[in-house]
Amino acid sequence: MSAPATNGQPLLSDRELEVIELVAAGLTNQEVADRLELSKRTIDNHISNILSKTKTENRVALVRWALRWGKVCLDDVNCCTLPYRSPQASASEMLTD
Repeated sequence: MSAPATNGQPLLSDRELEVIELVAAGLTNQEVADRLELSKRTIDNHISNILSKTKTENRVALVRWALRWGKVCLDDVNCCTLPYRSPQASASEMLTD
Protein backbone atom coordinates (compact mmCIF):
# COMPACT_ATOMS: atom_id res chain seq x y z
CA MET A 1 0.00 0.00 0.00
CA SER A 2 1.41 3.39 -1.00
CA ALA A 3 1.88 6.21 1.44
CA PRO A 4 -0.53 9.13 1.10
CA ALA A 5 0.52 11.80 -1.35
CA THR A 6 1.50 15.33 -0.38
CA ASN A 7 1.20 18.00 -3.08
CA GLY A 8 0.97 15.23 -5.66
CA GLN A 9 4.08 13.52 -4.32
CA PRO A 10 4.09 10.26 -2.37
CA LEU A 11 5.57 10.27 1.10
CA LEU A 12 8.94 8.57 0.99
CA SER A 13 11.08 7.64 3.97
CA ASP A 14 14.57 9.04 4.44
CA ARG A 15 15.93 5.59 3.54
CA GLU A 16 13.86 5.48 0.34
CA LEU A 17 15.17 8.92 -0.63
CA GLU A 18 18.70 7.71 0.05
CA VAL A 19 18.13 4.68 -2.18
CA ILE A 20 16.73 6.90 -4.96
CA GLU A 21 19.80 9.12 -4.83
CA LEU A 22 22.13 6.13 -5.11
CA VAL A 23 20.10 4.69 -8.00
CA ALA A 24 20.29 8.09 -9.71
CA ALA A 25 24.06 8.00 -9.21
CA GLY A 26 24.11 4.81 -11.30
CA LEU A 27 24.67 2.23 -8.59
CA THR A 28 23.30 -1.30 -9.00
CA ASN A 29 21.11 -2.83 -6.31
CA GLN A 30 24.12 -4.76 -5.00
CA GLU A 31 26.25 -1.61 -4.91
CA VAL A 32 23.48 0.26 -3.06
CA ALA A 33 23.25 -2.63 -0.60
CA ASP A 34 27.01 -2.59 -0.03
CA ARG A 35 27.06 1.18 0.42
CA LEU A 36 24.19 1.14 2.95
CA GLU A 37 25.38 -2.07 4.61
CA LEU A 38 22.08 -3.82 3.88
CA SER A 39 21.25 -7.00 2.00
CA LYS A 40 20.55 -6.87 -1.72
CA ARG A 41 17.11 -8.34 -0.99
CA THR A 42 16.32 -5.39 1.30
CA ILE A 43 17.32 -2.97 -1.46
CA ASP A 44 15.25 -4.95 -3.99
CA ASN A 45 12.27 -4.51 -1.66
CA HIS A 46 12.95 -0.80 -1.14
CA ILE A 47 13.12 -0.23 -4.89
CA SER A 48 9.95 -2.22 -5.50
CA ASN A 49 8.14 -0.14 -2.87
CA ILE A 50 9.55 3.10 -4.29
CA LEU A 51 8.43 2.18 -7.81
CA SER A 52 4.93 1.50 -6.50
CA LYS A 53 4.75 4.72 -4.50
CA THR A 54 6.03 6.85 -7.37
CA LYS A 55 4.00 4.96 -9.97
CA THR A 56 7.10 4.45 -12.10
CA GLU A 57 7.83 1.28 -14.03
CA ASN A 58 11.62 1.08 -13.93
CA ARG A 59 14.81 2.71 -12.68
CA VAL A 60 15.05 5.15 -15.59
CA ALA A 61 11.49 6.36 -15.02
CA LEU A 62 12.23 6.59 -11.30
CA VAL A 63 15.27 8.82 -11.89
CA ARG A 64 13.22 11.01 -14.24
CA TRP A 65 10.52 11.26 -11.56
CA ALA A 66 13.12 12.13 -8.90
CA LEU A 67 14.64 14.86 -11.07
CA ARG A 68 11.22 16.28 -11.86
CA TRP A 69 10.25 16.47 -8.19
CA GLY A 70 13.65 17.66 -6.95
CA LYS A 71 14.47 14.51 -5.01
CA VAL A 72 18.00 14.11 -6.36
CA CYS A 73 20.93 16.37 -7.14
CA LEU A 74 23.05 15.41 -10.13
CA ASP A 75 26.14 17.47 -10.97
CA ASP A 76 24.73 20.43 -9.02
CA VAL A 77 21.67 20.50 -11.29
CA ASN A 78 18.22 20.34 -9.75
CA CYS A 79 19.73 20.29 -6.25
CA CYS A 80 17.65 19.92 -3.16
CA THR A 81 18.20 19.46 0.54
CA LEU A 82 17.41 16.01 1.83
CA PRO A 83 17.37 15.31 5.55
CA TYR A 84 19.99 12.55 5.50
CA ARG A 85 22.58 14.07 3.17
CA SER A 86 25.76 15.66 4.31
CA PRO A 87 26.19 19.15 2.79
CA GLN A 88 29.09 18.11 0.58
CA ALA A 89 27.58 14.85 -0.74
CA SER A 90 26.01 14.83 -4.17
CA ALA A 91 25.03 11.84 -6.24
CA SER A 92 28.06 12.23 -8.51
CA GLU A 93 30.40 12.34 -5.48
CA MET A 94 28.92 9.11 -4.12
CA LEU A 95 30.44 7.24 -7.03
CA THR A 96 33.95 8.30 -6.06
CA ASP A 97 33.80 7.41 -2.33
